Formats: sequence, C-alpha cells, structure tokens
Amino acid sequence: MNLADLNKVALAMVTPGKGVLAADESSGTIKKRFDAIKVESTEETRRDYREMLFRSQEAMSRYISGVILYDETIWQNAKDGTPLIKLIEQAGAIPGIKVDEGTQALPNCPGELVTAGLDKLAERLKKYYERGARFAKWRAVIDIGINIPSMTAISVNAHALARYAALCQAAQIVPIVEPEVLMDGDHDIDRCYDVTQRVLNKTFQELRVQRVALEGMILKPNMAISGKKCSTQASVEEVAEKTVRLLKACVPAAVPGIAFLSGGQSDQEATAHLDAMNKIGGLPWRLTFSYGRALQAAPQQAWSGKAANVGAGQQAFIHRARMNALASKGEWQPGLEQKAA
Repeated sequence: MNLADLNKVALAMVTPGKGVLAADESSGTIKKRFDAIKVESTEETRRDYREMLFRSQEAMSRYISGVILYDETIWQNAKDGTPLIKLIEQAGAIPGIKVDEGTQALPNCPGELVTAGLDKLAERLKKYYERGARFAKWRAVIDIGINIPSMTAISVNAHALARYAALCQAAQIVPIVEPEVLMDGDHDIDRCYDVTQRVLNKTFQELRVQRVALEGMILKPNMAISGKKCSTQASVEEVAEKTVRLLKACVPAAVPGIAFLSGGQSDQEATAHLDAMNKIGGLPWRLTFSYGRALQAAPQQAWSGKAANVGAGQQAFIHRARMNALASKGEWQPGLEQKAA
C-alpha cells in the first residue's frame, strides 16, 4: 500500500468547490427513478442517461471531483464507442466504483440488515483498478425504530465496512466508508444524533482494529437530521450545528474529508445544510457532497428519456452541481436558486 498516493486521491476527491457524483444506482433503484419519468430502464437508456451527465463538460470539469459508478456502467461504452470511464477521466474527475452487493436480513435481528459482498472483493478490486477505478464505495444501512438499531446490527456493519476499507487500501483504492443512518422514521434529530454517534464510534473503532490508514479514506455519513415522519423538523441551523458537533466528537482529524449523502433530503435542503456547516467553519477536515438523488432528480426530470432534451438535462445538472459546489465552500445563497429558475 502506498499511503501517499491514497492520500493524494482522497484529497483530490474533496477539493474545495468540488464534490462526488453518486451515479451508482443499482438496476432496481434506477428502474424506480426511470418509472417516475416514464422511461423504460434498459441497458441502453441507462447508458444514454449517464453519458449525458458525464458529457456535461462544465459540471464535470468545474464542480465534480469524482463519480461513483455501478458495475454495469464501468464496463459500458458511450454511443461513439468511448468507454464511459474515459469520459470521466477526460473531464478531470476520478472514476470510482460501488462494490457492495446490497443488503440482506441480519439473522436474529428482525427488521435489521447487513451489507453483503466481501467474499470475492479482493479479486474484484483488482479488476476495477485495472479498469481505472481509484476509489470505491460500500454502504451500510442502519434503521431507527422501536428497539432498533441493536448493538448487533451496528457491530456487524461496522466490522464489514472496516474489512472492505482494508481490502481497498491493499488494492491501492481509496475506500469511501458509508455508514448510513436512515431518515425514514418518525424520530427527532436528537435520536438521530445519538444513533449516529454510536454508529460512527463503532465504525472508527473497527477501522483502527483492522489497521485502515485514516489518511487514505473518505467518510460518507448521514447528517444529524429529523426523521421524515417526525412532526417537528429541525431547522437548517440546528442540523448544521448538531452535525458539526457530532462529527467533531467522532471523526479523527486524520480523515482528509467528509462527503455527505443526501439520504432523501430535497435538492435544496441538502445544499442548504452543507452550506450552513461550511459557514460554521474551523473544521479539521473538508466537508463536501457525495449526492445521488439531490444532484440527479432535476436532470432526470428535464431529460425524460428524449434525445432532444439532453441539453436541458445537462443545464439542470450544471445548476445543481454548481449550487452544491458553492455550498462546499459556504458560499451558497437561496437567492441563487430563484435566479436560475
């Protein structure tokens, strides 16, 4: 393992004013997104859609530091035969790959999940590295509900995340470590804070046990936020203040950067929260975005599967990427959204 090189890639992924595009939706997830815009999900339509994003030169070269790909996409070629991974590299962004194989039920823990995919990961990472991937992503899912999460669910998911991260670094690939505490429930922000604190503490304990070099990884956490069904929704200021306090309590300063997931927030909420955190400032790590839906919902809507709408889709993508790039420097303002509209 060459830690200096891993650290260089990790720092590039959190370059000020840039963030990561999560374009790694599984076939099931992207079908749901396409159903919503009445587009049939085929290998070709998925390719065309992602090619539209990757050819969006302004967004990709100015605001996007890296792209997380799904296994299908990393092997695909654009319409003109150029590998999609090359389009990303040509724009100056770093290609990455989602390597987990989704979740399965956790034995003896009703309603809880564990992420699968460690079995042949070492061989898969080698192939992805040869193809050009320089970072990877693995997502653990922790739900909040009555009597959950259990310590079992937190432990096994933290253990798997750390094993994945160690395997990545051995393959000279920067791991994005993503322990996601879901925002689907009716819990308030303080419950989310407490659960996320337990999850992050356990995750970093496991990363140390498995000798993962913190300088060569990126953390992709949820924010401290109210559950979607909670009757009292925390303000932007409260989300920012509590998330920053939580991260300072749990995340070692050796980690180069934190790239948040949007986790079901609206486009503008995800941007406003990131901006408010960066306005607080004085942080040991760089804070940026690794958004999927919050970067893509608008371009998907504008494109709607029609070749004639590619330009409109790209404009929508450029706008969202720019808004989040500003937020990653604490320079976003709500008025900028209205101006574009």
